[in-house]
Amino acid sequence: MDYFQTWRKVIFLTLLAITNICYIIILFLSPLPGPILSEHYFQNVSCETLPRCNMKSVRIALCNGTKDTMCYWICENTNFSTQLSFRADQNKATISPDTTCLLNINQISLCQENLTNSYNCNVICDNFKDDQCLYTSATFWSFVILMCIGETGSFVFFSISDAFCFVILGQDKRLKYGKQRLWGAVGYGIVVCLSGYMIDFFSHDKVYKNYIPSMLLVIIFTCIDFICCIKLKLPFQSQSTTILKDVITLLKSKSIVIFLCFSGFFGILNSIMRNFLLWYVEDLSIAIGYTDRIKLIEGLILAAQAFSGEVIFFFLSGKILKKLGYGYTFTVCFICYALRLGLISLAPTLWWVLLTEFFMQGPSYALSFTAIISYGNVITPTGASSTVQGLVQGVNEGLGFSVGSLIGGILFKKFGGIMTLRIISVFAAFSALTYFVFHIFYFKQFQHKTDTRNNIKWRELDDAQKHRNIADI
Repeated sequence: MDYFQTWRKVIFLTLLAITNICYIIILFLSPLPGPILSEHYFQNVSCETLPRCNMKSVRIALCNGTKDTMCYWICENTNFSTQLSFRADQNKATISPDTTCLLNINQISLCQENLTNSYNCNVICDNFKDDQCLYTSATFWSFVILMCIGETGSFVFFSISDAFCFVILGQDKRLKYGKQRLWGAVGYGIVVCLSGYMIDFFSHDKVYKNYIPSMLLVIIFTCIDFICCIKLKLPFQSQSTTILKDVITLLKSKSIVIFLCFSGFFGILNSIMRNFLLWYVEDLSIAIGYTDRIKLIEGLILAAQAFSGEVIFFFLSGKILKKLGYGYTFTVCFICYALRLGLISLAPTLWWVLLTEFFMQGPSYALSFTAIISYGNVITPTGASSTVQGLVQGVNEGLGFSVGSLIGGILFKKFGGIMTLRIISVFAAFSALTYFVFHIFYFKQFQHKTDTRNNIKWRELDDAQKHRNIADI
């Protein structure tokens, strides 16, 4: 983008098109065959009436619609467990002689021994374990490829749009970036709430959620975005002939490398919230029996994130950065992430999560995002704005996000949602302490770094803000 100045807008629009086309195609992928365990709790069922499974047929049908799990029976005079095999009944898992059979011969004997007590039992079933079928399916790998291309395109698009924003604002108004970014939060909040309501409305009494309304919104807003981007006028930007050399010089600074590392830590924290918060919310809704309007609740949670915390802190970010400086701002953001994750792990209801996100999204995500992007602009050499923003966001939204997704997935599977959130909360608190120590005992001792933009000595923070050369990390 920095090198091909005349093609900036074409590259920008191409990324926008590729990204949204991938997301739209995902909605046309067919679901995996087999029943969905929408309800883990069954009432008034009988173990005795269930037939024995034909093991040969079960093995053949394993990836063609049959799913197995362990179920726990709570009867009048006895409790026991059995492993059941389910076949779909209009996509839904139900316990009946026509759709369910017993896998283990010993469990059949157990049912027969408890014949008089096995009627009108309540049953709780575990989640289906169909990893083998999932990872060999065309649907899963199609989803992975489309998400990979779509996410790559979107994050590159975001980093370039941030660079464009700073180019349009100019150096004198760079701290007003947050006031521009808040409109993204406003649009995000409106659409997630609207799409959540529409998905629930058009999915009433259906096992599968109907995501067509969200696809229509993607198409509509992509077209609007295209029109706006076509009409966008980008000011002329000085072109550098030593982009790579300037960036390498930048990376020789220890303070810049440390900043990039902690930027990656923010990416890890953000990935946990973005990838696993709604997953945790859905598990919580099942536990407390509140699944009917779950998509609307999720939409409200995301809207609360955008309209309260993000809008307010994007608006105030310039003043906060000017008052605290980048070092103390990063520390505060890590502390807020630790509090946010810890509070959500204690949530007894969905409304607790909503209130936590209402108050904590701003000082954790919005403020840290603005600080990272603004500092990336501060250290940018002339003519390399898109390159440096790509580097900064590559570490934050790329490397950090990927590591966080991997670690979060492993922890979520091994320890569950509550313990995962608490482990990451401790990580955020440790990051806050570590960065604070670096800031107090290291960064303040090295104010003589070279500024890559104009080759002058780095100044003290107050001086830097006054002369708009650099800001103290």
